[in-house]
Amino acid sequence: MEKRFIKAEDLFELKSVTDPQFSPDGKKCVFVQTEMLEKKNDYASNLYIIDIKDGGKPKQWTYGENRNHSPRWSPDGTKVAFVSNRSGKNQIFVLDAAGGEAKQVTDFRNGANGPVWSPDGKRIACSVSLKPDEDLLAKDEEKKDDKKLEPFVAQEMKYKSDGAGFWDGKYRQTVIVDLADGKAELVAKGEVDYHLQCWSPDGKSLVLSADESPERDLSFKSDLWLMDIQTGNKTKLTNGTGYFGNAVFSPDGKYLGYTGHEREFENATLTQVWVQELETGNIQCVTENMDILVGDAVAADFHQGANSPGLIWGEDSESFYFLATDQGNTVLYFANLAGEVYPALLDQQHVYGYTLDGKNQRIVTAISNPVLPGELFQLEVTTGEVKQLTFVNEKVLESVTLSQPEQISFEASDGTPLNGWIMKPAGYEEGKKYPLILEIHGGPHAMYANSYFNEFQVLAAEGYVVLYINPRGSHGYGQQFVNAVRGDYGGGDYQDVMDAVDHALEKYDFIDKDRLGVTGGSYGGFMTNWIVGHTDRFKAAVTQRSISNWISFYGVSDIGYYFTEWQIQADLSDLEKLWKHSPLAYVDKINTPLLILHSEKDYRCPIEQAEQLFIALKRQGKETKFIRFPESNHELSRSGKPNLRLSRLASIVDWFNSYL
Repeated sequence: MEKRFIKAEDLFELKSVTDPQFSPDGKKCVFVQTEMLEKKNDYASNLYIIDIKDGGKPKQWTYGENRNHSPRWSPDGTKVAFVSNRSGKNQIFVLDAAGGEAKQVTDFRNGANGPVWSPDGKRIACSVSLKPDEDLLAKDEEKKDDKKLEPFVAQEMKYKSDGAGFWDGKYRQTVIVDLADGKAELVAKGEVDYHLQCWSPDGKSLVLSADESPERDLSFKSDLWLMDIQTGNKTKLTNGTGYFGNAVFSPDGKYLGYTGHEREFENATLTQVWVQELETGNIQCVTENMDILVGDAVAADFHQGANSPGLIWGEDSESFYFLATDQGNTVLYFANLAGEVYPALLDQQHVYGYTLDGKNQRIVTAISNPVLPGELFQLEVTTGEVKQLTFVNEKVLESVTLSQPEQISFEASDGTPLNGWIMKPAGYEEGKKYPLILEIHGGPHAMYANSYFNEFQVLAAEGYVVLYINPRGSHGYGQQFVNAVRGDYGGGDYQDVMDAVDHALEKYDFIDKDRLGVTGGSYGGFMTNWIVGHTDRFKAAVTQRSISNWISFYGVSDIGYYFTEWQIQADLSDLEKLWKHSPLAYVDKINTPLLILHSEKDYRCPIEQAEQLFIALKRQGKETKFIRFPESNHELSRSGKPNLRLSRLASIVDWFNSYL
């Protein structure tokens, strides 16, 4: 078959596989498959099941053009609980593993999420959102949702959130549903968000994460609490200064493992693995000697609904596995209480989900790499053998040509080691010169990786060299590296990306130095704005969901007042410093044609950041265009409406095609 270059429209053919879950006996694995629906302009997620013992192709388990996700096996392996919006709002459903229709087990006023089985399989705990005076169940007349418009009153600084909108007075609470009679009991309630973590093996307690500080506008911690289900009494397990979650009991109930950090460097602090002995209260930081982030901080644009777990215990209650963001890869690690920590699956790839069959020493992993959007693989722990289980994107991949990037390493001007990738055009020919596009990730505390990035492949298919690196401030290279950007936006980080371009031009003679472009989103949008205000070396730029003015960002972003203090290390009492680090201050020096892309409902980097930049540029007669995406938030490029995701990609390509 003659292959073609990939197109933006191929997103409708690509499928995402996530959240694998082994059955308790290790014979089956259920997972979530998500795809785009072109006609409905939406997404559909369904459960699929693989027979691990007997092999064979995955079988579809749920059907419909809605969202079915978060599958969790009952302890005896006879049922699977999951979340579905098939009845309107997210509710909990249960499927019999032997077959048949799913049974809806919740019908709560505001929906339900995050099912957690009791050890005896007779009850399910889940999370709901409620106002302090709201009943769990809605009356029939209230289900119509035809309320009149009312003014919104804000009394807290944390009154809005990107993707969720304005805070409606609801708190996250915990409910336990008895499967025999359907009765539901609200067990963790109050004017606090209680995040359900796990159920104790003896069935008597739940672990919750919550911030019970009286001044939560200025508190950014999350403690773990052990709650006695019968009495409602809670015992604080952590010390009240850090941010902890992903808690899970060892099978014997002696230990609680969790992830988190003590906030030494605010949101730049590396997450660690902690194990607490419940009887003594002794806490051990298992990863204290590992200078990498526990968890998955990869910046990508494809994996829908990826939900990587914290740690997963082995059957012996002495060992466990976890993921870590490690120098351009997400690596699956093994550890035990004796202090051993080493990679269980080390390769140039992005592991974005996994599940463990402790009895048979097998792991099913969700893996992506630059030319593989994502599939499930089985790892035999004892032999190291890896076997591919799903081939959901095989048909598309057999018909298109993708570009395999080359990993690069070099030193910044100050000697700092840097890491990145260069992707040749999909139709690369020796002797030809090609334009280059520099891509900059958001965060800034995130990491480009050996993972599939659809935008990069589309640009490569259009004839561009794509350069992307992890500048200082990125995760994956240690605490000092990730912290280095704080208070220095536009300093060392700017020099890093400029050094990357210099390195690429020096090493690769197929790059046309007179046809350079730059783009990025969020922090990457800030850096794009900063770059074009400080150099004319780029002939075109596209800034996305960007920051242009730290002074106004402080008050308009959902994270503005604390993010600005943590990252720029200034507040509104130091306008000079905020303005010094604001790209808008250098707008008179911008000569590069600049396309501005922004979502109307972006509360993380609000659209007024783009409006200011656009008006300032137009007023000075600079070459610019402003495209606004309706009903979209900060996540447009990853999970926005499919037609708008394609429109965004087309706008980027058209702009660079016009100037490069």
